[in-house]
Amino acid sequence: MHSTNNALIAYAERLLKSERQRYLQLHPTSARLAEEARQHYLYGVPMHWMNDWGTPTPLFVREARGAHFTCADNIDYTDFCLGDTGAMFGHSPEPVARALEEQARRGFTAMLPGVNTPDVGAALADQFGLPYWQLATTATDANRFVLRWARAVTGRTKLLVFDGCYHGTVDDTLVDCVVDAEDGKTVSQTVSRASLIGQTVDLGLNTVAVDFNDLAAVERELSSGEIACLLTEPALTNCGMVPALPGFIARLRELTTRYGTLLILDETHTISSGRGGWARNAGIEPDFVVFGKPIAGGLPAAAYGFSAVLAKRMQAAKDAAPPGHSGIGTTLSGNMLTLAALHATLTEVATPAAYEHMLTLAATLEQGLTALLARHALPWCITRIGARLELQFCPTAPVNAREARAAQQDELEHAIHLYLLNRGVLLTPFHNMMLVCPETRPADIDKLLTVLDDCLSTLTAH
Repeated sequence: MHSTNNALIAYAERLLKSERQRYLQLHPTSARLAEEARQHYLYGVPMHWMNDWGTPTPLFVREARGAHFTCADNIDYTDFCLGDTGAMFGHSPEPVARALEEQARRGFTAMLPGVNTPDVGAALADQFGLPYWQLATTATDANRFVLRWARAVTGRTKLLVFDGCYHGTVDDTLVDCVVDAEDGKTVSQTVSRASLIGQTVDLGLNTVAVDFNDLAAVERELSSGEIACLLTEPALTNCGMVPALPGFIARLRELTTRYGTLLILDETHTISSGRGGWARNAGIEPDFVVFGKPIAGGLPAAAYGFSAVLAKRMQAAKDAAPPGHSGIGTTLSGNMLTLAALHATLTEVATPAAYEHMLTLAATLEQGLTALLARHALPWCITRIGARLELQFCPTAPVNAREARAAQQDELEHAIHLYLLNRGVLLTPFHNMMLVCPETRPADIDKLLTVLDDCLSTLTAH
């Protein structure tokens, strides 16, 4: 750990204590709602992650529009979290709200395709480049279904992922790579994550995890001929942001093709890269690509795309299977309300102009943040993937999950996060990630930089 970080951590703990008191003073209504909610909800929230923000009580939202929201205590927030990507195109985009209102009068779900199904398929192909699509309710579901398809068409069982990955709550992917030294040799082992609740199966039996950006390890595992698919994000985004080294993903495409393994790119977060996602902008065609979170404006929705050749293999596998449950799909997948939101988002919200605005402002924010770190002489860095940025407590971006974990400083992260929150600026609670949306304005960027400057001045003064 850098000596500067050591000095800051001691004061960050004191700062965090005072900021928690300030939070309670500012948010009496949220505190009351939290107490009432505990009568009916585990931890007082409808989904327990909502209690993981590091605040004394959850922050309850009254209304969210564009790049802002108002909490239960009528405080306005400039939102750079944006639902951890779910609202990456802004809260309640007008075209999506209008489409939902119109569709609501014509039905929500019938377990039959809506009349706009062809239009949505065409919009998905136009936006993301692959010709064939299936819909799911969440990206977790989409990843789970794609793993089944991959195993079915290859006849193989094993999955290759990267240490530090996160692809939703797909059991097969919730593993860690543990490295030990035995007889002077480095030995890695894939194990189930210790934090999993109710886990019974050893996930290391059919999943192998290796370090991100380690091509030699990837080829070693692929050469066994047992790997059905390699599932990865174009950059790791859940253990701290870990960009791919130049040429790494392209080389993954070459290696998976050579060894008969399918390449799956989970672009749930890297959709921030630009219109069409990271892979399309990089000129790389995976076998499957998964999108979720913001593609229906924040309504639960996901989609996975694939080539015409793979579509034939998938159909052959399904036709050859006995009648009954396939383990793929859910009743509400592709419902009429979701189709309306998808079409509006893809054709009216996630436009080239919207992305140009997002990427331009994100670059401005990156420059401002980098200048702040230099002015305060902090050995930290800003990592950016399109409209997505992250403050990391290391001089340069990590190259794998081990480096990202080593750079993580919980006390500093929580102190900075709560300091900004108490002054009307919201970052993602995990790794202080920031997103720029089509409704973000230069004044919002200025506010973030001003408040963060004050926070860093407070930290470094002590």
